[in-house]
Amino acid sequence: MENTDLIYGLHAVVEALNGGLVNKLYVQEDLRGKNVEKVKELARTKKVNISWTPKTELNKLTENGVHQGFMARVSEFAYAELTTILDGLTDRSEATILLLDELTDPHNLGSIARTADATGVDAIIIPKHRAVGITPTAVKASTGALQHVPVVRVTNLSQALDKLKEAGFWIFGTDMDGTPYNQWNTSGKVALIIGNEGHGIGQNLKKQVDEMVTIPMTGHVQSLNASVAASILMYEIFKNRK
Repeated sequence: MENTDLIYGLHAVVEALNGGLVNKLYVQEDLRGKNVEKVKELARTKKVNISWTPKTELNKLTENGVHQGFMARVSEFAYAELTTILDGLTDRSEATILLLDELTDPHNLGSIARTADATGVDAIIIPKHRAVGITPTAVKASTGALQHVPVVRVTNLSQALDKLKEAGFWIFGTDMDGTPYNQWNTSGKVALIIGNEGHGIGQNLKKQVDEMVTIPMTGHVQSLNASVAASILMYEIFKNRK
């Protein structure tokens, strides 16, 4: 592919090298230590040239991101196809798919992907418009998880939900009023919608939800950060399936 994306940070770069995705590797010229040796060895194995670069240049290229002295240009992020994911889950009695409704913070997306990888989520679905895509910040926040969890990007989340229902998925949303998550029946194929950081799940998607799930809270704050809420619910599914 001609298009290249920039990623940075040790974990993200190592995962990309392992996955054979790196087109060009940049390492801070005065960096020393075991991490540098590890990356050098990996680059040699994968036949990727290292460009030894001043820290000021790396700061500029990553827009002052926390790069830890490592940056790479990688092939454009390969989004998965929904039909391919669903075909692969046909024979499974249980599966988990996460839908992120207009999430705008790349740190939240990366953090959610990290927990999704840890809890065996099968795929994440994100909309093409009015939402964050796979950015260098999201890749870094995921500490490499985005190399392992398939991400599907769709034009219309509502149509994606119709396809999930046809494939035997139960659709769940998160809301203030709903079934407490510890009483939630997570058996079978579960599709969980996580709402936008500000206004939650869109009204049009709410109509397609089979059941709302809530995380009870006793404090003064009435909502949790999107990635924290998603993590609690992903772990509830994970716990019930172990």
